[in-house]
Amino acid sequence: MRKLILFFLISFFALRMAIADEGMWLPLFLNQYNIEDMQKKGFKLTAEDIYSVNKASMKDAVPIFGRGCTSVLVSEEGLLLTNHHCGYGQIQQHSSVENDYLTNGFWAMNKEQELPNPGLSVTFLVRMEEITEQLMENITPNMSETERNAIIKQKSNELMQKAVEGTHYSAKIKPFFLGNRYFLFVEEVFTDVRLVGAPPSAIGKFGGDTDNWMWPRHTGDFSVFRIYASKDNKPAAYSQNNVPYKPKKHLKISMKGVKEGDFTMVLGYPGTTQEYLPSMAVDLIEKIYNPHKIALRQKRIDIMTFEMDKNVAVRIQYAAKHAGASNAWKKWIGESRGLKRLNAVEKKKNLEAEFQKWAESTPELKAKYGTILEEYQKNYSELSKYQHVSNYIFEGIFSIEAISIARRIDVLTEFNENSTNEEISVQQKKLKEWSDDFFKDYYQLIDKQTFSSLIEMYSKNVDKKYQTATFEIIQNKYKGDFGKFTETVFEKSFLVSKTKFDQFVNQFSYKSVKKLKSDPIWQLFYEIKDLYLTQLDEKITNLQSEISILDRKYMQALMEMQPNKIFYPDANFTLRVSYGKVADYMPKNGVKYLPFTTIDGIIEKDNPEIYDYKVPEKLKQLYENKEYGKYGQNGEMNVCFAASNHTTGGNSGSPVIDAEGNLLGLNFDRNWEGTMSDIMYDPTQCRNITLDIRYALFIIDKFAGASHLINEMELVN
Repeated sequence: MRKLILFFLISFFALRMAIADEGMWLPLFLNQYNIEDMQKKGFKLTAEDIYSVNKASMKDAVPIFGRGCTSVLVSEEGLLLTNHHCGYGQIQQHSSVENDYLTNGFWAMNKEQELPNPGLSVTFLVRMEEITEQLMENITPNMSETERNAIIKQKSNELMQKAVEGTHYSAKIKPFFLGNRYFLFVEEVFTDVRLVGAPPSAIGKFGGDTDNWMWPRHTGDFSVFRIYASKDNKPAAYSQNNVPYKPKKHLKISMKGVKEGDFTMVLGYPGTTQEYLPSMAVDLIEKIYNPHKIALRQKRIDIMTFEMDKNVAVRIQYAAKHAGASNAWKKWIGESRGLKRLNAVEKKKNLEAEFQKWAESTPELKAKYGTILEEYQKNYSELSKYQHVSNYIFEGIFSIEAISIARRIDVLTEFNENSTNEEISVQQKKLKEWSDDFFKDYYQLIDKQTFSSLIEMYSKNVDKKYQTATFEIIQNKYKGDFGKFTETVFEKSFLVSKTKFDQFVNQFSYKSVKKLKSDPIWQLFYEIKDLYLTQLDEKITNLQSEISILDRKYMQALMEMQPNKIFYPDANFTLRVSYGKVADYMPKNGVKYLPFTTIDGIIEKDNPEIYDYKVPEKLKQLYENKEYGKYGQNGEMNVCFAASNHTTGGNSGSPVIDAEGNLLGLNFDRNWEGTMSDIMYDPTQCRNITLDIRYALFIIDKFAGASHLINEMELVN
């Protein structure tokens, strides 16, 4: 095992530099294998300026925002910038017909007006540390996977406990290189995070789902929050006595902008990539999994869009849900197209042919690696049968809101005559709170249409042996009329009415379980849950476990086969550095996209008849008068720019930083042609899309009149 660890350390540090701007690099090791290349490309600082445990560094200004985004500190008073779409849920929760902050925007003109957000947190990285050797010291080659995992889990718990002992920090351990290496992360979590400002959706979400994942882009995708802490600057639950957090580090803001070819760096928390998948997995994603998931989401999106366009209140209720459904839907479309254009499956097969030849070159290699591809093929072929059904369950049936109600209330079926009143009371309280939150944004007409459409799609696309008793009833009693069946179900169910739901919860006793189990929506939920647990779950879990073992071996083998190739770990929502340059690209023959957009493009897209393109009157006035202040340049107001940094989901809200370490903008998207970069990177097509920070400042100052926020920031030329 020590030899294996030594091999990975040597191969990791003795790598040639990447030619393209591909890679999501661990900041802990920049000094060893990236900083020289970064400096050749224009970076003027050191690795320790980015990551240090001995002094304040950029990592201290870049926390996780919520559970899936990145953010950046821009003042000494805990002022935080992230994307509008990252703060969208909070903005929506504070919105109503009377105070429609989604449509009109929100700006706190003093700290007393800043709005608390229960459940929202920001998480800072205190330090990271490789712990592979400690975890692997008792691992032997002949050990079973169960034994191996048990030892790793036990040792991980010991190391995490030791790392945070006597502190208010938390710790986690994550695998890298598909389980060949492990790192410990110590974190500090703040939970009093308040909404300070957000532009109207006509700016923050300009272009809506039509422009999502697209370039050129004209979206002012930012929102403003503030971290609060106790008087000793420690994390604390929300309190009026809390004070603005004093960060170790905040970024200065560049006012000079960028030009084509300039160095750019993204520091943030990319979520998930799968760069080392074998060909059979990519083939399934491109040709089977993505097309069916796209179709399921398309149906949901169409239903929501139709009803939202008719009713302002419904538009507010479903804004976040619509955005959430649309985001992955459009990404999957672009991903599949990109994989096909790149001929990704064939490229993977070519590598695998080379690998197989190498693996059979000596008896030792053949014994160790010779059957990996054969085993991959067998496992993926088997997995695809079950995964297809699973996709229809989770993207289809379980995405229906009525089913989500049944899933939430299902906890009550666990009570019986031995249950205490106190135990029941605890669940009643939780369900009442959940009900208030859920039904605030529930429109039954959308849910009925979604219910009918998705169970019909399940019926048509899933093998009959995975269709439950409810589907037999629809065919026999309702003659295949899914609409009629849905009307009956919604009329009989007490789950889809807040009044009836709350009444049931308030009057609940263990004797009420019988009534819940007779509800037709709960019955469908239970049938599908039981189907998954009895016929799919164990098979999928076992096959995925086998594939994970193969992944670890294949990753190890590839690095051994290609000792001079540069490898970077897949994204796993840990702090990473990616770097590249401001760059144009050609999406297709004869078409070239410039790397900048300006406010002129916003005015060109203006269409008062379309919600996503209805430019606010004040913004049009500022444009007509060229009132850009110090944020414009040469009579222009830049809005966004594109660069070649390797990013993915989770990088939303990440600071895009210049060669001097100043903030240039906020990363918020990728181009559609480059969304396959989670699986295969193409340097000619992959571009990250950034909001120019000067446009955000222009909106804060000139549009919103919130110049007090500008005064907090440190602007540099």
